[in-house]
Amino acid sequence: MPHTDAAAVALARDGDSEAFRALVDRHSRAVYRLAHRMTGNPQDAEDVVQETFLKAYRQLGRFESRANFGTWLHRICVNCSIDLIRSRKHQEAGHDAADLETLDSVDEHRVDPSPERLMLSSEVQERVGRAMEELTAMERAAFVLRHFEGQSIEEISGALGLKANAAKHSIFRAVRKMRLALEPFVES
Repeated sequence: MPHTDAAAVALARDGDSEAFRALVDRHSRAVYRLAHRMTGNPQDAEDVVQETFLKAYRQLGRFESRANFGTWLHRICVNCSIDLIRSRKHQEAGHDAADLETLDSVDEHRVDPSPERLMLSSEVQERVGRAMEELTAMERAAFVLRHFEGQSIEEISGALGLKANAAKHSIFRAVRKMRLALEPFVES
């Protein structure tokens, strides 16, 4: 198994399927977490992960070796998620809060929090999950791109095919809904 992404990409370009498998193993969890945040649905996230790696494999020849493979894959995942959201514009699917909780807890560094803190954290995660369910697909995508991915309004509007004002409104509505949902947890 190649130790670096660059080495794995080079081998995969030469047809080494095990090298590509190594890339999938290294990045699949991060891609799934992003896809799940973007789509809000485990099944959709799995579809997006599959589509992301399929596109990456097909376009491996276009990948510039000086770029970071994870960043490139991340971009492909965002685009696949947006394509899925657009294709299901009027369908809203719910989150499985238990999946979000499981995902969030996988990569956290454990510090032995107190039982009260664990309970509060669980309540906040549940509330965030429910609030995310209330967002429209476009609001959720815009919110995730802005607040999880740190993208600019211009990048978000381009990615979602919206005018800048429409992207701002989607983010604004999402933030307002999230604030309302989390209001009991925020001290004034």
